[in-house]
Amino acid sequence: MKKNYLTFMLSFSLLFYWSCSDKSSTNNEQETPQTATLSGHPAIDKLTQQIAENPNRASLYANRGAVWFENENFDEGITDLEKAISLDSTKAGYYHVLADMYMDYYRSRLGLVTMEKAATLFPDRVPTLLKLSEFQMILQQHNDALFTLEQIRKKDPQNAEMMFMFGRVFKDMGRKEEAIGAFQSAVENDPDLLDAWVNLAELLAEKDSPLVGKYFDNALRLDSNNIEALHAKAYYLSNKKNDLDGAVKLYKKINTVDPQYVEGYYNIGLLYLDMDSLERAYQSFDIAVKYAPQYPDAYYHRGVAAEMMDNTEQAIADYKNVLNFDPDFAGAKAGLDRLQK
Repeated sequence: MKKNYLTFMLSFSLLFYWSCSDKSSTNNEQETPQTATLSGHPAIDKLTQQIAENPNRASLYANRGAVWFENENFDEGITDLEKAISLDSTKAGYYHVLADMYMDYYRSRLGLVTMEKAATLFPDRVPTLLKLSEFQMILQQHNDALFTLEQIRKKDPQNAEMMFMFGRVFKDMGRKEEAIGAFQSAVENDPDLLDAWVNLAELLAEKDSPLVGKYFDNALRLDSNNIEALHAKAYYLSNKKNDLDGAVKLYKKINTVDPQYVEGYYNIGLLYLDMDSLERAYQSFDIAVKYAPQYPDAYYHRGVAAEMMDNTEQAIADYKNVLNFDPDFAGAKAGLDRLQK
């Protein structure tokens, strides 16, 4: 099975098929459920109706919290997950998703506290300990993350995901040799860990290892459309191998997979600038600013391309746009001053 562990967010479609055996009371005198709705959202309305009929079923609150989360209604989602936990504190997944909501809502400390509580309640549950180590790493609590991972090693010394997380923590700490060793152990124990192959290739690229291409290919064999792997390989080709055409092809493939992946268009534009293909560069930056109209770097480089093509009016307009977003952007200031003189 193909696995991707770069992000800590779990799939909503899998997380919320909670067990129907909710540990809840049928006492009709308990608290009346929320009746808030998301205007025009049938899933919220349906779940709200189900909650009205079954006010003490924890999974219904968890499911509705998931939909709130998907729609970035964090306050409502947090309230629903907290309610689900109050009705049934035995579901580790509830804590995981609540922690994710806190993290996405810029309340990372509360997310960490939630995962610490989950680890206390489920001390032998490896996925919970893995998630706790990830939160600890994100918050730069590296020693705590290593301690948590050691607890997993004692329980399951061959766990590939634990080895992968060791690699991520070591990499974040700048301990690159240890990170390489951890990622190698991860793929030896589970060759389907795509992100371990990508991280391993990226670290070995810094050492100009002959294995880099092979490791990127191993990742892309697992998922030929994986955007992280394609982007990492494109970066490697352009910056380490000077294979600009090869990098352009990979970025174009990314934008075939995800037409709204702005970094793909932007990086293609940079490569075309390096190749003195000014019209193509301009067109790529033009697409980037259409998808991301508040992207100053894309405006700036579109201005550079326009200036190099003697399209002074467009270049001035782009440099001014950059300064509207970032008044201290030195390149745009210099470009504007140069052209207006």
